[in-house]
Amino acid sequence: MSDPGSSAQGTTGVNGSGPGADRSLGQLVASATAEMSALVHDEIALAKAELRQDVKRGAIGGFAFIVAGVLVLFALPVLSFAAAYGIHNLGLGLAWSFLIVGGAYILLGVGLALLGVSKFKKVKPPEKSIASAKQTAAVLQTVKPHTRPARDKAVV
Repeated sequence: MSDPGSSAQGTTGVNGSGPGADRSLGQLVASATAEMSALVHDEIALAKAELRQDVKRGAIGGFAFIVAGVLVLFALPVLSFAAAYGIHNLGLGLAWSFLIVGGAYILLGVGLALLGVSKFKKVKPPEKSIASAKQTAAVLQTVKPHTRPARDKAVV
């Protein structure tokens, strides 16, 4: 991407110095600082763009999960009626069919509740953290505060 009118000799002067040879050290440092600042700003802009894209994807994914949950929630009564009418077609009365489906839901709920209770009983307090905090508190209670030198009192 060089200028078509310039050649390799055209970029160097008669004494062999390049186009940047006229610039002082301070100008070079200022130029490098400006370019580094521009690079940092560009990197920050790129990170913001990537984060914006990831947040957008996450929001769309979360919305999709919410819609899926609502659809499953709406499907549950329909499937319950289908199960009850399916049992009714086997020869049982309609009331008994709905009672069987309702009882199955109750049994499923009780089973999940028992599973939850058993998992909650296995939860223990963070014993190592509690012991460490108690040990730290005991050490801090035995520490005496440092007295300030006299010159600090005079300043105050």
